[in-house]
Amino acid sequence: MPYKEKEIEKKYYTIGEVADELNVATSLIRFWEGEFDIIKPKKNRKGNRQFTKEDIKNVKLIYYLVKEKGYTLQGARDFINSDIDGAINRVDLIESLKSVRHFLEKLKEQLP
Repeated sequence: MPYKEKEIEKKYYTIGEVADELNVATSLIRFWEGEFDIIKPKKNRKGNRQFTKEDIKNVKLIYYLVKEKGYTLQGARDFINSDIDGAINRVDLIESLKSVRHFLEKLKEQLP
């Protein structure tokens, strides 16, 4: 049985990596950090933000509400405060569906 290397999983991501994943400017993420209590990245000694997967999930939730659903900042805050678990589950479902769609598109490309 061949040895399979365990993939190393990152604990922290830079603001640039988070911005690239969402295709937004880093300044927008910094702005949202000031507007929403659920975004609380750690900062290292240099003051650079270090985002965990949980932080990224929260940023994606805000992105979904503001950019995809058209909520105002206050509307997004109210929605998060009223049903954060439901909102996070919805974002998780959307991420899963996007992943399935990407897989199916790749599969379709391989068909003769």
